[in-house]
Amino acid sequence: MTFSAEKATMIEFKDVHKYYGDYHALRGITATIKAGEFFSLLGPSGCGKTTLLRTIAGFEGISSGAVMIDGKNMAGVPANKRPTNMVFQSYAIFPHLTVEQNVGFGLRKDPRPQAEKDKAVAEALEMVNLKGFGKRAAHALSGGQRQRVALARALILKPKVLLLDEPLSALDKKMREQMQMELIKLQRQVGITFILVTHDQEEALVMSDRIAVMFDGEIAQLADPETLYRKPASRRVADFIGTMNFLPAQIKSEAGGKVEIEAHGFGQLTLDADQVSGANAEGASIGFRPETLTILFDGQTAADRESMGTVEEVVYYGDMTYYDVRLDGTDAPMRLSMRNIPGRPVLDIKERARVAWSPSAMVLFR
Repeated sequence: MTFSAEKATMIEFKDVHKYYGDYHALRGITATIKAGEFFSLLGPSGCGKTTLLRTIAGFEGISSGAVMIDGKNMAGVPANKRPTNMVFQSYAIFPHLTVEQNVGFGLRKDPRPQAEKDKAVAEALEMVNLKGFGKRAAHALSGGQRQRVALARALILKPKVLLLDEPLSALDKKMREQMQMELIKLQRQVGITFILVTHDQEEALVMSDRIAVMFDGEIAQLADPETLYRKPASRRVADFIGTMNFLPAQIKSEAGGKVEIEAHGFGQLTLDADQVSGANAEGASIGFRPETLTILFDGQTAADRESMGTVEEVVYYGDMTYYDVRLDGTDAPMRLSMRNIPGRPVLDIKERARVAWSPSAMVLFR
């Protein structure tokens, strides 16, 4: 997905800190989220992503700094007065109510005539592909249907910001992937800001315009999915986003926008300056994704570089096969992926393999 930087700011965090006693949960969060953006807060458990989401909703106060929504400081503004609504991980569906009663629950005190409220409920159900489900008992719904009811109930109040706290985590893989696509389409349809909390890297990459990767109460990198994947700001981000191989490296020289390095298993390499990433506490290393390596079969030649190695593990996924190959001269195997096209063999463990690669696919962490 692409996202215009010209959109107005909807959410702004200004040096936000949050303490629970001595525990520093949020550490100087400064960031902006644009109007109409699908934004994800991504990180491992305990990184502060849900706490940050709850500061937007007003369920958590902050210790210092400011949370702005649509240009207004939310200090002292209770949750029910904020232009936000939340879909919780548990969905919080009332089992004793019907689908339409659940969806219309937030309209109980709305002064509009009942006919108008009924129309709004019907439109909300149609929006989430539940037309005709209004009279059904909530307890009789599948997990995916309950998730849609929760979305409709949140959207019927027309918030400026919809907050999603790991809403797909309880679904099976196939339903989860289906709901990811439905959420993307729904967000485009309604055009409001969606903020998703997730620990699932693939989910964030698939759904988001931009992603904030969080560790230890801080934002380690905020960027679009392709930048996060191709140019991670640190080895820690690279290791968290997808799969990345790492090999030790020594920096030999830097001049004229080029960096000369020596990498175990790959030898002498020349990288461009824009392939150099952020800090790495473990010393210099190069990183590269599994799909940037290719096994060469009989008659094939490398477009750039070639190394020899031995297959140590094979994992077959149907459309893809993942190999762990130890290159000659290296201490540990690296992961590479090959698409299973007709006629392409699958190698066995202990077979020798010719591996093609290019320095242009490398990232240097220093």
